Amino acid sequence: MHDTAYEITTQTHASTVYPGPAGAGYPAYLSVPEGPVMLPSEIPPGVQMVTLPGGVRTLAYTPAQAPPGPAVPVAQPIPAWAKTTALLTPTIGGGIAAAGIGLSYAAPGLIAMSEALWAAVALIAAAAIGVPVLLRLGRATTGTGRGSTHITQNITASGLFGKANGTINHR
Repeated sequence: MHDTAYEITTQTHASTVYPGPAGAGYPAYLSVPEGPVMLPSEIPPGVQMVTLPGGVRTLAYTPAQAPPGPAVPVAQPIPAWAKTTALLTPTIGGGIAAAGIGLSYAAPGLIAMSEALWAAVALIAAAAIGVPVLLRLGRATTGTGRGSTHITQNITASGLFGKANGTINHR
């Protein structure tokens, strides 16, 4: 797949990695390599030791591992306010519907009361304007040419609880 201009592995002898005779100090669960071994510090980034299906261990570029998927959300319990709201919603909707039906039945009566209130307002406005006009007209016509009547009183008394005398003059 990829042609490289150099060999991927630079190898050294097993005795440099694990000093002593060949295989001495090498982990028991791994077979002792027959050829030179690469130091871990020499392995470039992205290269790992892999075991092939035939059991041969070799260095290979491994594909970048996909990042872990998003965490599966854990089911949360439903909050109490949500339950209360869900239970009250049909009740509130039913109440609004009942109010609408009641208003539709009451509409003719409400219209009649509204018209009666406007008539009362018109009567009050007419009385506020008409009564002063009628009073002025009544005063102007009662005198029949004479001036208005004047009454004068003269009262005299001696002392706080003394007998009072007085005169009344009509003009």
